[in-house]
Amino acid sequence: MDPSRPDLHLGHAVVLRKLRLFQEFGHQVVLIIGDFTARIGDPSGRSKTRPMLSREEAKANAESYSKQAFKILNRDLTEIRFNSEWLDPMSFEDVIRLSSRYTVARMMERHDFARRYSENEPIGVSEFLYPLAQAYDSVVVKADVEIGGDDQFFNLVVGRKIQEEYGLEAQTILTVPLIEGTDGKLKMSKSYDNYIAFDDSPRDMFGKIMSIPDSLMMKYFRLLTDKSDAELAEYDRKLLNNAVNPRDLKLALAVEITSQFFGRETALNAQEEFISIFRNKELPEEMPEIKLPAESISIVDLLVSHANISSRSEARRLIDQGGVRVNDEVLDDVHSVLAVSEGDVLRIGKKRFYRLVKC
Repeated sequence: MDPSRPDLHLGHAVVLRKLRLFQEFGHQVVLIIGDFTARIGDPSGRSKTRPMLSREEAKANAESYSKQAFKILNRDLTEIRFNSEWLDPMSFEDVIRLSSRYTVARMMERHDFARRYSENEPIGVSEFLYPLAQAYDSVVVKADVEIGGDDQFFNLVVGRKIQEEYGLEAQTILTVPLIEGTDGKLKMSKSYDNYIAFDDSPRDMFGKIMSIPDSLMMKYFRLLTDKSDAELAEYDRKLLNNAVNPRDLKLALAVEITSQFFGRETALNAQEEFISIFRNKELPEEMPEIKLPAESISIVDLLVSHANISSRSEARRLIDQGGVRVNDEVLDDVHSVLAVSEGDVLRIGKKRFYRLVKC
């Protein structure tokens, strides 16, 4: 895993849960934190060159990753390695020798490289080196099986080839699906601000899961919970036959996932809080989001800058008349400053609702 950001999110959890399953069958897991390769930047699925991280940024993020991973992995059956251990000491001659073991023609079989080349978009030589650097990880740890997201398929295949070049048996590769984020459209990523982080509070994690589109529920159940095939089939049947309210099923999903990180009692408390704030107030199923960059904002600025209120005087009038609420609490002070919590609901009048999220 490349620590390109400091937070692990549920997208990473899909891979980590698969690793945990291997541990439950008695296997030793080597979790490679790509503190070196993060400085290059993985080109997988990219339409342009990824910015390179500094050594300091990569190190700080790597330390954060190594702590958060144990929210899923069994610490006693996990060996954590940082690929700077073997990539930092490599000489330029070593890099040349490694790169000589793979061809440009094979590299151009990668779809995103081929597309960028055909569209005259630049491709950095460093991006060709990235799959080789990742492949060398498998050489060093003598991997039998390597697991990654679907977007890592090319890199994992390169790993097989490079292992053979170094006289090792080619690893078996296993890819897992990527999950879409809370917007239901793009893969979960902090870059897209649609992620659910391991370090979110129980309330925030629960609320974010409840905000995903209904169409994502079953994918999350399959990839992020331990529900059996029979249980999943029953959920599918009930949804198909309108025998269950999707909201109730989503509540069960949010409890299942939040329990993994905070325990069942805390997850049930988060559910109770969510129900008391949202569901019992008959909020709409879907509502637009307002993304706020700060922890706090004046209510007048919020209305004018983000909620399409035409003027500050109009915002004050609405507040004076008791027409502005957050989580059903009336805001009647025009000078009030709102401390933003993830998932708060802003209500203007009787019919305008917005979900507040921090970016």
